Amino acid sequence: MVTFLSGGTGTPKLLRGADDIFPPAETTVVCNTGDDVELGGHLVCPDVDTVLFLGGDELDLDTWWGIADDATVTDDELHRLADAAGLDGGPRYLPDEQQTSGREIARWRRFSGVAEFMLIGDRDRAVHLTRTGLLDEGHTLTEVTRTLADAFDTPWEVLPMSDDPVASIVHTPDGPMHFQEFWVGRDGDPTVESVELRGGTEATATDAVLTALDDPVVVGPSNPITSIGPMISVEGIESALRETPVVAVSPFVEDRVFSGPAAKLMAAEGFDPSTAGVAEAYDFADAFVLDSEDGTDLDRPVVRTDTRLDTEADARRVAEACKDALEVVA
Repeated sequence: MVTFLSGGTGTPKLLRGADDIFPPAETTVVCNTGDDVELGGHLVCPDVDTVLFLGGDELDLDTWWGIADDATVTDDELHRLADAAGLDGGPRYLPDEQQTSGREIARWRRFSGVAEFMLIGDRDRAVHLTRTGLLDEGHTLTEVTRTLADAFDTPWEVLPMSDDPVASIVHTPDGPMHFQEFWVGRDGDPTVESVELRGGTEATATDAVLTALDDPVVVGPSNPITSIGPMISVEGIESALRETPVVAVSPFVEDRVFSGPAAKLMAAEGFDPSTAGVAEAYDFADAFVLDSEDGTDLDRPVVRTDTRLDTEADARRVAEACKDALEVVA
């Protein structure tokens, strides 16, 4: 049995080729929900859905977001209507008083659906409608995620990191903004002063997540600040990680990041944007998988391989290195 911590695209890319190394029936994937937003009244869980769609062979592997070949009729019409009515495009936050009222699962991250700033395909939207409807019927996010995983025939057990809301808020000279505004709405351009994991200290891990963390853990090459950081902020998760074997794959090759805003966000939070900084952030990790060209000297066991994840063969190679590293520390 093994548990993966997943956020963004790094861990899903690793999972794509891991089946022969870590059998899906014996694998749990705990997903970041700090990136979630409520858009037009519907809860969107990007990191959860990437894993669900990947497992169901539905993921758009060009963008690693949404469902492949999905139509965008509704999204197109939303933008046409906004243009015709003279409405400004997004991101359009709902008023402050509506950010913390009503449905608690969507607190601090509510956006209007007017000229929505995230591209949501039509089939993808059906997932968000179903998720939100089930939540409104009284089901937990964990229960809803299991239901959707069954609908997509996702082979792993997929769990949200908590049933409580945590929002990744990026503080910039222009003021605070949700991570999705920073990354999707503004292409990651704003200067980052700090990152706040709003709600993290109030959120608790579910029994299902804590049970999963009894097993050895693989932290994929995800963003340490806004993909893995929200999970660590949830009560119970970091302490559980300190009690089980943990192997982490660095998203850097020394000081070169493979993709995404990890370097900018790590620097803002006082970590060196490098593999050494990742090791500092992951002081609970027992071993690391580093790229063959990464000469960083760490104080923990290291397994080196080519850590590119462009193909399924790449993913299998890195998964094998993770297995080797787990055997060292198990």
